[in-house]
This record gives sequence, structure tokens and C-alpha cells, in this order.
Amino acid sequence: MPTAKLDATFALTAQCKPGKKRTDYYDTAITGFTLECHASGVKTYALRYFDSYGRQRQKKIGGYTDITFAVAQKAAKRLRAEVVMGGSPAEEKADKKAVPTYNDLADQHIADVRTYSRNPDNIDRVLKVHLRPKWGKQRLDEITAQEIAKWLAEKRESGLAPATVEKIRIIFNRSFELALRWNTPGVKANPVRGIPRPRYDNKRNRYLTADEAARLLEKAKASANSQLHNIVRLLLYTGARKNELLKAKWADVDLDRKLWYIPVTKTGKPRHVPLSQAALDVIGKLPRWDKCPWLIPNPKTRKPFTDIKHPWQTARDAAGLGDLHIHDLRHSAASFMVNAGIDLFAVGRILGHADHQSTMRYAHLANDTLMRAVEAGALQMQAASAQTKAA
Repeated sequence: MPTAKLDATFALTAQCKPGKKRTDYYDTAITGFTLECHASGVKTYALRYFDSYGRQRQKKIGGYTDITFAVAQKAAKRLRAEVVMGGSPAEEKADKKAVPTYNDLADQHIADVRTYSRNPDNIDRVLKVHLRPKWGKQRLDEITAQEIAKWLAEKRESGLAPATVEKIRIIFNRSFELALRWNTPGVKANPVRGIPRPRYDNKRNRYLTADEAARLLEKAKASANSQLHNIVRLLLYTGARKNELLKAKWADVDLDRKLWYIPVTKTGKPRHVPLSQAALDVIGKLPRWDKCPWLIPNPKTRKPFTDIKHPWQTARDAAGLGDLHIHDLRHSAASFMVNAGIDLFAVGRILGHADHQSTMRYAHLANDTLMRAVEAGALQMQAASAQTKAA
């Protein structure tokens, strides 16, 4: 093990010994500081040391032609100080290389989602369209809260819907929460967690009037999609979500008990939807096919519709209701029930709301019902007061 007092002059003239592939010269001043001389003429500065397990490790400092001796010597002193203090420069480099990119984390994230989500493609789409293009190649320890906050602000300023930006933030946040749970290298904190969530009103208040509903049903009946009329009517009569109806099966409908059982819902809890006579009349006239379990299938494929966007938009626009979303049929069903005097608790049960707050959005529609309630209360109080005076 050749030793020498390494300096600029020695490094200039040092060569690999004849017959050897490599000769290493150890500095007599800085423990472990080494000049590697290869038979090819290549020279490299490095620091060798023993880690906490007694294994010899090496940290490359730089090539002779890339850095000056003074720079190499200064780096050797710094690295040696780290070793003395219990550090391991080589392990730190290995740890750095072990930090995955966001693309790696996104792969793990979507794999996890597919184990429990009914619609993993929704999250996968956000990852592909928004998160991977921006952050995919960055290592996780390089992603900062400041950069994320600025990027999300730019998304909002670009005209992207506030709800869409919030969905991006939530999915990004979930990625890092999973990384923390999995003890992913390089992730010591979630950089998304502290970013404030802007306040915005994402609730739509579009409800059909009776006249608008009639126009819509008329145009739906004229649709090239022979099932659209049935779909629109049942959505209005039941207040169900579109996918709940499109995936409904005959086996889940009990005509005698006037109930429709929905085994899989947005809240994760199954529920029973009571069927009005109007809904039963529609169901009673639905076309049926042998060995086809679906309530309203595509007549061509005998399977659930994957998309009714085009026929829906055609009928909606023809009815002069260009601002109407198909989910607004659910809101409209609720508004018709509330305005008919049905209490909010019952409406919430029919719609399958997980909490009372979701139903409270329809509270303002019940003004006439509430007025009747306070009038009845006042009359009762007056009657009781009159009886007291008479006595």
C-alpha cells in the first residue's frame, strides 16, 4: 500500500507502477485520501474509510483532469470530518440514488388505488394529464411545498376549474401520504399537506322546472338512443346517480315491494330506493332480452352503456337546456320532492346521502313547506291561548 505526501506536484507526476492495472497512493496527512493511478493514464481522487459496520467504503471525489488538487484536498478534509463525526459519504450517495422519482411513486399510488377503488381510471387520468408531466422525473426529495403552491396557483390562473385544481391537490397529497406510510426513501414530510386550500363554492344549483322537465323528456323520447328516454325518466323519478342506474340489474328490482336495491354506491354503503308508481310504470315497459341481467342495457351490446354523453347532449340542447348536466337530474328529483312537502330527512334517505349536510343544500327549496309549518304552529298557539282566556 504505497503512501506519499499528496500534493499538486506528486499528483502531476504520479503513475501506475509497471505491470499493474492500478496503483493507489495514500496520503500521509489526511487519513484515507487516495490518488488512484490507472495503467490507462487516468487518475482519480477518492476518500476511503471504514463505516460503522467495519466495512471499507469509498467516496469518489473527482478526476485529476476535472478538479485541481487544492479542490480535491479540501473535499477530502470535509469528507474525513464527516466520517469522524459518524457519517458515511458513500452511504449518503447511495441513499440519494435510492430516492425514487414521482413517476415511481405514481406507479405505486395507482396500483394501491386499484385494490379498492371502483373507478381507478379517474385518478389515473389526473396522474397522466397533470401530475406526471410536471413532476414525474423529479426525485421526491427535490419536490418542495413552494414549487407545488406556485404550480397550483398557475393552474387556477390558467382557467382550470377550481374543483379540478382541488382534485389535483388531493391526489398529489395522497401520493405523499402513501409515501410516508411506506417509508419511501427521501420522503420525511408531505410537501402538499401545508398548502392552504382556497375557498370556493362547488355546489351547482340548477333545478329543472316542470315545464323544462317535460321538454327534456320530449326530446329524449325522440333520441336515436332508444333507451335515453327511459334513463332520463328513471333518474328524475328516483334521484339515483347515473352510474347506479346504468349498472342496475333486474335481480336488484323488487316490483312487489316497490324497491330497488343498489349494492354499490358512492358512499360505499348499499341502499334501497323506493320506487314510485311512475317509476314502476317505466320499469314495467322496459325491453328485456334473454340472459341479459341489466335493467337498461345498450340494445346492441346487451351490456351497460359506457357513455351516453352524445345522445344526452343532443336531447338537452334540443330542449334548450344547454346549461344542464345529467347529474342535475338528481338535484331536480330532490327539488320536486322537497317542494312537494317531503321533509329533508326523507329526501336524504332516498338519495343515499352519507350526512345531513349534503341534504341541506335543498333547504331553501322548502320555503313554502316551512311557511306552512310556522303558520300551523302559530294557529295552534293562538287556539291554545284562546282556550285559556275562555276558561
